[in-house]
Amino acid sequence: MTNFNRFLIVLLLVSFLTIAQKSPKSAFQVVPLGVKGGIDEKNLSAYLLAPTNTIDFICLDAGTVNSGIEKAIEKKTFRISASEVLRKYIKGYLISHAHLDHVSGLIINSPADSSKTVYATDKCMEMMEKHYFNDETWANFGDAGPGNHLKKYHFQTLNLEEETPITNTTMTVKAFPLSHVNPFESTAFLVENGENYALYLGDTGPDEVEKSDNLRKLWTAIAPLVQSKQLKGIFIEVSFPNEQPDKFLFGHLTPNYLMKELHVLEELAGKDSLKGFKIIVTHLKPPTKNITKVKEELKQQNDLGVKIIYPEQGKRFEL
Repeated sequence: MTNFNRFLIVLLLVSFLTIAQKSPKSAFQVVPLGVKGGIDEKNLSAYLLAPTNTIDFICLDAGTVNSGIEKAIEKKTFRISASEVLRKYIKGYLISHAHLDHVSGLIINSPADSSKTVYATDKCMEMMEKHYFNDETWANFGDAGPGNHLKKYHFQTLNLEEETPITNTTMTVKAFPLSHVNPFESTAFLVENGENYALYLGDTGPDEVEKSDNLRKLWTAIAPLVQSKQLKGIFIEVSFPNEQPDKFLFGHLTPNYLMKELHVLEELAGKDSLKGFKIIVTHLKPPTKNITKVKEELKQQNDLGVKIIYPEQGKRFEL
């Protein structure tokens, strides 16, 4: 082998290692079906999450489903029919709490859906069975609760902080309690695949306002995963700009409170542990001027160097 050939081989190896270092392999793919809070019924909280290079999606909340799938098809994210995405790609639903802007898509689309599992904590599941799938407000497409059980959905109650396999996927989920206008409960879902994790939070107020320690307990639980870089991103809401008075937060976050909470997480995970870490901001509430203001305030207050992602309905991204 000539010196020139050796030089070429070394150059190729260096280039490969540089690319590998700059572009770490993604662990999850995300397709947002709905990204807002508030009054836009065609764009309410719902995020499809799957291991990269699979179509085994779990739907994190289900405020908007069909309209979001149609938007994803319009953007060439999916190249099959909306019915096929609904019936074949979505393997189940993780519902953080039973407010309508997080479950209406699940309810309305249930007649067209295929058999799968709906996962929720005890109080959330009780509300869905009692108020929605009760054979009066809506046909009971589940296998529990009042009325005639159509048994399309298996209603699986999650025990808090207990790892549960997600049927028809390689993923597992662990649920943590959140406070959403104390004492009303919401849920955070820690999803694992292989040794990679993603964390999704339903609606939550800050510990300071909610007089709770739920977020601190959650940050304590995930801090080791931040340190080890196994946690690939956190979906967390910011509903209002900083001018919103505490008494009118209604169990939601502002940019100021998000950054306060992330500082708690950094204290637990270690200095600079959140630099470049992906924070996916959810549940932005119209009007547009408020959303613009939230984005400006987060940019100004981002002293931790987190990578803030604003998901776009129907547009795929990776974690």
